[in-house]
Amino acid sequence: MNQLEDYLFWKLAHFLIHKKEYRLLRTSPSQEELWFERVENKQVPIIRLRRIDLDWSNWLARDIESSGNNGEAMRRQLIRGEANILNLYVSAYPPVDDYEFLLSGKKILKTNVTTKVITRDTYNKEISELEHIFSEEIPLESKAVYSLNEIELLKNDTLETAIERIKIEKRMFENGKPFFTYLFMGLQIIAFLFLEWKGGSTNTATLIKYGAKFNPLILEGEWWRFLTPILLHIGFFHLFMNTLALYYLGPTIERIYGRMRFLFIYLVAGFSGSLASFLFTTSLSAGASGAIFGCFGALLYFGLNYRSLFFRTMGYNVLVVIAINLSLGFTIPGIDNAGHLGGLVGGFLAASIVHFPKHKKWVQQLLFLFLTLAGMGSILWYGYTNPEKITDTQSVMVLSQVYIQDEDYDKAYRLLSNAIQTHQSSAELFFQLSYVEIKRNDLSSAANHLQRAIKHDPYFHEAYYNLSLIYYELGNSEESLTYAQKAVELAPDREEYQSFIDKLQQ
Repeated sequence: MNQLEDYLFWKLAHFLIHKKEYRLLRTSPSQEELWFERVENKQVPIIRLRRIDLDWSNWLARDIESSGNNGEAMRRQLIRGEANILNLYVSAYPPVDDYEFLLSGKKILKTNVTTKVITRDTYNKEISELEHIFSEEIPLESKAVYSLNEIELLKNDTLETAIERIKIEKRMFENGKPFFTYLFMGLQIIAFLFLEWKGGSTNTATLIKYGAKFNPLILEGEWWRFLTPILLHIGFFHLFMNTLALYYLGPTIERIYGRMRFLFIYLVAGFSGSLASFLFTTSLSAGASGAIFGCFGALLYFGLNYRSLFFRTMGYNVLVVIAINLSLGFTIPGIDNAGHLGGLVGGFLAASIVHFPKHKKWVQQLLFLFLTLAGMGSILWYGYTNPEKITDTQSVMVLSQVYIQDEDYDKAYRLLSNAIQTHQSSAELFFQLSYVEIKRNDLSSAANHLQRAIKHDPYFHEAYYNLSLIYYELGNSEESLTYAQKAVELAPDREEYQSFIDKLQQ
């Protein structure tokens, strides 16, 4: 083998790795064929470099076809859309027959293959074109003879640098062994069993009692409901899906960021998910989905900083899973997509704050910390200063029913009274408030609110019946009979209404 070509081969490899920061993807057993990638380089993301003394053009044509097929496989793994591959041959002499037509370019599916043959005759021209492609001079020494030792040292330096970079990338996934992942999995299983024991994980009252995100109670000062929903799940299927997702995602995040960073990311993402749900969703919610989407957000931050490694390992799968889950959230009712998006953003911001182990970017980290605190503070300020925007009649009715079941009529009274002042009044709110006032033995106020309920809904037969009962207690049998008859007129199938009329007539 000619030492000049060997030197040029390894000098080009050295240039690509040291100067242009390409990563060595693979080598042939003889180390005469090298594949490089750097997806950040849009013009030439993949390079194949081969040292061979060419003979016939038909072999060259087959080899270009083969390199195009290999490049297409790499493109599908690393790059979205079309990709350009630079296919370089270092040979003492060109093929003995016509071959120039093979250098015009070849396209295989979405891969464009550009081939260059560097020989002694084309050396200056091809090197000049490569320098134009890379916008940098290739530092080649012009010598008559290159010693084997000199070439071997260049080769070793090139390969050692490539191997060290691979080790550095591998160490990116060795920053911590999974611990908190399994801890949170265990805690959410225990929490699920506890909810089932206390009344059922699908029971609204049980969920409210034990920490689900519920805006009316958060507004009353129960701030911990931004965090406790991370451990609570509504039904076995909800628990199973989130536990499965955490099992696959969590260990990767702990290995990349380390245990304590993972804990910070998971909790911040869970809080952010609850915060977004607090702002955009008035209904009760629970689940680790926000925190799990935060793991996706942390992976996106990793991909932003290590794009090539990200897409070689998990990138497109992560993006597809995120897209599928968000699409399902927008199409299937009952899914708290605000919590998912909030967790995704929160996980990304939390990862930006802690960055990576043994790597510091203090200015960037402090900037993201400020943005995160400012954003969370703004959401909290808006929510607490505009309670009517983040609660609705249904949530008030649900909570008041829980208070009534617990016979805590004072809390129910305060809740319903405030709701009537801050929300658009409804027949249901007035009816529920009248019921509480009856329990508090404030019959005149109850009668007044029942009248207002009937004004909102003239067909509210339960309101007429309760008014009849109140007037009976107040000793006004004539008014009591009038409202009881109206209740029967609206709901003739209700036997208790007719029975009460019979009692009044006797």
